[in-house]
Amino acid sequence: MGLIKTMNTTTTVNKLTLEEYLAYDDGTDIQYELVDGELVEMPPETDRNNLISLYLLSEFLKFVPIQLIRHKDTKLVVIGNRTRVRLPDLMILTQELLAALAGGRATITPDMPSPIMVVEVVSPGKVNEDRDYRYKRSEYAARGIPEYWIVDADKGRVTLLTLVDGLYEETVFQGKDLIRSVTFPTLDLTAAQVLAAGQV
Repeated sequence: MGLIKTMNTTTTVNKLTLEEYLAYDDGTDIQYELVDGELVEMPPETDRNNLISLYLLSEFLKFVPIQLIRHKDTKLVVIGNRTRVRLPDLMILTQELLAALAGGRATITPDMPSPIMVVEVVSPGKVNEDRDYRYKRSEYAARGIPEYWIVDADKGRVTLLTLVDGLYEETVFQGKDLIRSVTFPTLDLTAAQVLAAGQV
């Protein structure tokens, strides 16, 4: 038996296959990731996090067409002991991946190319920090994603991870540091600008 992990309750259920997860609908707007066969409820996004991800989306549109950007709506199957499925805040696709997704459901399966870049905006709390800094870091590296951003407004920093020989090399940007992106080498954006987008 497995568990549905939620913010307040735990419910016993059978472990789900990838196919069962993709077909799962509990009649609510709650979003779930799949971790080793268990549904893990995603916390509701804060307004700050939504503004940051939308700001980055608007910046990335200066470099790539909207068809190559996914915002909180596309599932990414990553490799784990069992199947894991993540719902990144932002992804930048390649043309090959866009073609592979054409006409199907919004799910990037293991047989498809990897996105070229993934962005996660960290939600408050240790569970969310661990998920973005630890688990997703190893999962996205194993999936071969060349660039992974972790935007952390609480800590006031943007951590940029670049894949080198199968492992991520980490660079941390704060304040007026200009973010150096391999995906967008001409990006003219500081950590402060990204983080300020979440202020209302």
